[in-house]
Amino acid sequence: MIDRRIAFVLFDRALGLNLNGPAEVFGAANHLLGGGYDLQVLSETGGLVRTSAGIAVDTRPLGALDPARLDTLIVVGGDGAADFTADAPLIGWIRQAARSARRVCSICNGAFLLAAAGLLDGRRAVTHWCEVAALQAPYPKVRVELDPIYLRDGPVWTSAGMSAGIDLALALVEDDHGRRISLAVAKELVVFLRRSGGQAQFSGALAAQTRLGAADSRLAELPGWIMDNLGADLTVEALARSVGMAPRSFARAFARQHGGTPARLVQELRLEAACRQLEEGDVPVKRIADLCGFGDEERMRRAFLRRLGVPPAAYRERFGRGRAA
Repeated sequence: MIDRRIAFVLFDRALGLNLNGPAEVFGAANHLLGGGYDLQVLSETGGLVRTSAGIAVDTRPLGALDPARLDTLIVVGGDGAADFTADAPLIGWIRQAARSARRVCSICNGAFLLAAAGLLDGRRAVTHWCEVAALQAPYPKVRVELDPIYLRDGPVWTSAGMSAGIDLALALVEDDHGRRISLAVAKELVVFLRRSGGQAQFSGALAAQTRLGAADSRLAELPGWIMDNLGADLTVEALARSVGMAPRSFARAFARQHGGTPARLVQELRLEAACRQLEEGDVPVKRIADLCGFGDEERMRRAFLRRLGVPPAAYRERFGRGRAA
């Protein structure tokens, strides 16, 4: 097997998770496949580069790698990413390497470096949700989007917040080796293969996706579809239509692969979505109940009490962003 050479480009105060998360995805793929990826970690001058957490990473200089032999270029994000300008040496190298690389990617606010190199002009792109406006202002030719976990526009891939680099790497593995290998890597790393909607992660969806995808790829898409349609009609008939199956065939296949009922899965995913809303925002509980498909606040309250032993308001008080230290 010929290894695809993947180069991670770092700079001082880069985010370690932007490197380590995707690198572990490719490493797990190598373990499963017996090879497939040659990982290189580069910086402008080589040597030790300190991440934003102060951890030193040994890197090779940019000049040590022949861009013509590069398959995938991945630019990580970090503190100071927005400070790079079009005439910076690192940006010039990225621009040159992109001419021969099969794919060019950014993680988190590494999109600023691709934008400075002119690689995002006229393309759709994502970055960390809190830096969308900061990216759009100096680069008006970039069509910056808020919600996706990652985006592919031609040969250019961009990903959102810090952990979204793992989602991006899984998508790259799937692009190279198919869904079966990507799912196997996700299972080994215990992460969600394909997060849908906004920048959120739902562990129940991972478990359901793993079980349902074991024998039927159509069913593997079901958890993501449910997450995108929590407020819709999610009866067995509607779920069966979403995967192109007759209701009876769907019910039998679901029971055989999942072991539970479709209604229980829907309830679990609605509950996890509501938890995420309570943890990360200030949306009123009544509105969350509507968005997540519970119908009314009292039904969501009963679901929380059955599963978690606390009502939604108490859950937010304990786990929300505005909780006391």
